Amino acid sequence: MSRVGKAPIQIPTGVDLKIDGQHVSVKGPKGTLERTFHEKVAISVEDGVATVQRFDDQRESRALHGLSRALLANMVTGVTDGFRRELSIVGIGYRANLQGSALELQVGYSHPVKIEAPAGISFEVPNPTHVIVAGIDKELVGQVAANIRKIRPPEPYKGKGIRYVDEYVRRKAGKAGVAR
Repeated sequence: MSRVGKAPIQIPTGVDLKIDGQHVSVKGPKGTLERTFHEKVAISVEDGVATVQRFDDQRESRALHGLSRALLANMVTGVTDGFRRELSIVGIGYRANLQGSALELQVGYSHPVKIEAPAGISFEVPNPTHVIVAGIDKELVGQVAANIRKIRPPEPYKGKGIRYVDEYVRRKAGKAGVAR
């Protein structure tokens, strides 16, 4: 039995979870999330606790059991607390600023790179070298943060680029001087 899959999900007060077959809708103080789950798992709610069961012991069903439970738990957490991903910009002259809801990055290209915030995502720039991506959908927050990081990934020699705040960039030694 999947350890992740069999763990119950506590539904906090103020969160409304509706199940229509395989389609689940979670409504909370921060918004609404919807997802259609695979037919090899069943989701049920009793006394403010959601559980995910699988119908058989096939490999795919076992894999989907833990996945479905994690996705449902992330939906509940998203509509109550939301998710954030923090990025750090390292490099001389590299900076970010907010223009309306769009993020404008100056990261060593001949032109600034503009990123529009998708629906459900907001950007915060507390200082020019720090960007926060926030939203209720964990998958979307992570994907937008990864797309921002992809614009100028950190390079191993000087460490310049856009990185996650908790990311460690392994540094390499530069060229060795030629002895003559």
